[in-house]
Parts: sequence; structure tokens; C-alpha cells
Amino acid sequence: MHAAAHTHSTYGKAWATLGRPLDPLTQDSCAFYEDHAVFDPYSGVVLAEQEGVNLARTLGDKKAIILQNHGLLTVGPTVEAAAWWFTSMDNAAHAQLLAEAAGTPKLISPEIARLTRVAGRHGPRRLFLLPAALGGSSPRSRIFWTDAGRVTVGAGADRAS
Repeated sequence: MHAAAHTHSTYGKAWATLGRPLDPLTQDSCAFYEDHAVFDPYSGVVLAEQEGVNLARTLGDKKAIILQNHGLLTVGPTVEAAAWWFTSMDNAAHAQLLAEAAGTPKLISPEIARLTRVAGRHGPRRLFLLPAALGGSSPRSRIFWTDAGRVTVGAGADRAS
């Protein structure tokens, strides 16, 4: 990994106080199924090199870590990928906090969660439709695909993501 993303987002901090991994509740949260860890205990502001070693050991080959009582940290091959995973994980934390506040969420089965994670393993490869105001005759006339910072323009919606 060449990049990391970490902020003190509201939902990330709230989720981190629970000290447990995200559950596979939505398609988006499945991206982190068996691919994130919890770093515990919270040891305050990182001032010692050993703390970085401990974080790296806990992260291992996963794409994200929940820092107990602190927040979220994600990694990726590029800054764009790390930021994408961070935003996705923060949104998954938000969705799970809401779902648990409303009742008892139903989990996606482990088999389906693994399949969904593998299908979305490329991360920041998403379709963005720009409005006609940006030069097209219809909202579908300008289709942009992003893949870890590279943008490709296409004329139709027939390209698989």
C-alpha cells in the first residue's frame, strides 16, 4: 500500500467506540467483510514509533482498521483509493449506526458477503453521470469511469463496472 486515509469523522468515531468490526449489512459494507480489523486498546495520541508498528501489524493485508475509541483508517495503492475506501467505510458505519438504532438488522450471509467483497475488490471504479449542462444533450451523454484516479469518457452505458 502506498497511501492511507484517516480523519476524525463523526460516524467513524461513533462506530469506533463500539470496539467491533462492521457487520455485512449492505452491499457497501460487504466491501469490508473479512477485510478490516479493530485496533484495541486506544492509547492516546501516537507519539511512539512502536505504536505505528502495532498498527501495521493489526492492519496486516487488510484495507482498513477501526481504531478503538478514535476513528477509521484505510489504505490503498493510491491516495484516491485510500480516500474512496475511507468514504465507503464511514458510510457503512453511518448505515450500521442507523440500522442498529432502529432495531435488529439482518445480516447478509457470509457466502454472499464474501462474493460481494470479491466482486467489488477493485474499489474506486465507479460510474459517474454528468448532467447535460456539462456539454451533453442528455444526462447519459457523458459517462465518466474512474479507476484509482484515471478517468475515461464513454458515450454509452454499455461498459461493465
